[in-house]
Amino acid sequence: MKSEVKARPVSRSRGRRLGAFVFLSPGLTYLVVLMLVPLALVLSYTVFQRGRFGGIVYEFTTSNFARLFDPLYLGVVGNSLKIAALTTLIALLIGYPTAYLIAQLPRKWKTMALVAIVLPFWTNFIIRVYAWIILLSGPGLINSGLKVFGLGPFELLYNEGAIVTGLLYSYLPLMVLPLYATIEKLDPQLREASANLGAAALTTFRKVTLPLTVPGVLTGCLFVFVPSFGNFVIPELLGGSKSLMVGNLIRNQFLAARDWPFGSTLTLALVAVLIVLLIAQAWAARRA
Repeated sequence: MKSEVKARPVSRSRGRRLGAFVFLSPGLTYLVVLMLVPLALVLSYTVFQRGRFGGIVYEFTTSNFARLFDPLYLGVVGNSLKIAALTTLIALLIGYPTAYLIAQLPRKWKTMALVAIVLPFWTNFIIRVYAWIILLSGPGLINSGLKVFGLGPFELLYNEGAIVTGLLYSYLPLMVLPLYATIEKLDPQLREASANLGAAALTTFRKVTLPLTVPGVLTGCLFVFVPSFGNFVIPELLGGSKSLMVGNLIRNQFLAARDWPFGSTLTLALVAVLIVLLIAQAWAARRA
């Protein structure tokens, strides 16, 4: 009788483990096949040489890592950091007030506002970028509208401003949504208590609301900065040949120069930078 009682917890434990394995296996398979295996291949290519006509020569070398510190490539990284940081800053300045206002709306209007925020994601990414080409081109809608007032035409396309505009339009919802989720969870009694103690609205925002929403700010900044830093489609279509970013450089190494080892080294460096950013964001969120 006692042995039967002992056997039941053991069988239940095995059943739970089996169920957990069954439910986790699709996600783990996806992670291994589409992330870990490609990353391992990229890591292995970094220590080999480029062939004379492209491809890979399986001879050990560390020259690919030394090339990372070439001033030419460091300039591209610096330009990418500048554009990504500027995009993130503008997204924060626009996204925080937007999220704050949405959080103050009545419930039925909140849903409509959130749908309007994510509505661009329902359209193909490339189509949205090409729409900005039509808007920003010389005879485009913006210059045509300015011409009515005797202004322009301006060079709005194929420059860093166009890249920032495209990145901002594409990733602004990724700033608004985490900020809204954080602001929505704030206890309104905290702001009421601050007002009852005589604090002005700006003081309440600076000392109560803003500190409590720092985790959402950090998450939104990360969500915007990471894809902006590695993006290559928007710089290619809106920036032309004048502005080269890390994503374009990596793509050129694989497809144009056919230098897979150095392209893999650049990819690994980009992944390392993003991991550092993720760790920094997690640390800052815990401190906040």
